[in-house]
Amino acid sequence: MNQHMNADRVTILSDLKLLGFSDYEARIYLAVLAKSPATAYEISNNSGVPRPNTYSVLKALAARKAVLPVSTNPIKYIPQPPESLFKSIAIQTGELCDTLADRLSAMNVDPGEQYVWDISGDTEVHGKVADMIAGATQVLWLKAEAAILHRHEAELRAATERGSRLVVILYGNNPDEFRFNDNCEIHEHEGSGFPMGFADNHFTLTVDDVETLTANVSPTVSATHTKNPAIVKMAISLLRHDYYMAEMFRALGPEIDAVFGPNLRSLRQHSYSDEQFAQFEERQEEHAAPKEDRTS
Repeated sequence: MNQHMNADRVTILSDLKLLGFSDYEARIYLAVLAKSPATAYEISNNSGVPRPNTYSVLKALAARKAVLPVSTNPIKYIPQPPESLFKSIAIQTGELCDTLADRLSAMNVDPGEQYVWDISGDTEVHGKVADMIAGATQVLWLKAEAAILHRHEAELRAATERGSRLVVILYGNNPDEFRFNDNCEIHEHEGSGFPMGFADNHFTLTVDDVETLTANVSPTVSATHTKNPAIVKMAISLLRHDYYMAEMFRALGPEIDAVFGPNLRSLRQHSYSDEQFAQFEERQEEHAAPKEDRTS
């Protein structure tokens, strides 16, 4: 139990420092939170902060209203309740960030539209995806498996309800669940929704023909985002060709299979490495197997 409490204390001290507390300020705030009202002498003993430093630190904490003096002769201190303190810090920090963003934007800082930005981590990648969808005003192109669409279903639905067109190349076999309204076009990948290639652990999103994000979700979540016109144009072109393929398979599936083999087998054999083609053959077998066999 003591080890757990000590670990929690170390984590809390570290988090307080991330919010701008000095080491002494963090230790003293925790000491006052643990026992109050308390004199500077008691707080010094409980926090381990040298007594000469305790007075100046208490003065600084009182100025930011993290602790409050409640008596005189001797002065005793109580803590600002954590809920109130950190709500106030959050508001002040948010206002400061908004002000800085406005000021820096006014300086005509290069937004870096020509650059490609790396994003790592599930929260960070999907947070960027959500922001992109929320900012859409015209059209979204998305190639992804159903799980990705489910994760962003609320944002996608809201975008289409605002009037944005949504075009999806779907890895999945239930396109109707994503046809929220008349602004949605859902096309099953290569006519079946089954991932015959090697991109099913990726997804690609373009918004309003001005920005794109391509993400890898296995084994770790990472992505690249850019507004570079050449790269955005290339991403849109690839997605459009996926759309063309889906529609051709839908309309001419048997004829295409007759010429190139199931799932474009001859074309893939010609363009894949031996290892890739072997994996493709395994996927063909998986695709041909009954559904109960695939899940067993």
